[in-house]
Amino acid sequence: MVQEANEQMLPTSLEEMSQKLSDISKRLEAANHMAERVQQRELEAQQNTQLQANMEKLKEDWAEFLKEQQRLKEEVDEEHTKAVGELSTRFSEKKKDLAQFSL
Repeated sequence: MVQEANEQMLPTSLEEMSQKLSDISKRLEAANHMAERVQQRELEAQQNTQLQANMEKLKEDWAEFLKEQQRLKEEVDEEHTKAVGELSTRFSEKKKDLAQFSL
């Protein structure tokens, strides 16, 4: 019985052993290729996730930038309105002074 098992398990010739090693090598190469493809897909998925996170961060930064620009615009508009009011007042005063000197 042990001899029968050995005959089934052990290759009988060098040529048969070489053929089995060649088959095993081919299967290993195929398995390695599949593992590389899986790793590549995982890397691409990870990079895609990172890219999406970066895009979301950029969108948030852009929205914050626009809010800040709007706040600054309102501040400048307010200062402009105040300056125009002050200049109008001064102009009116100067116009009155000029009118008094003209008389």
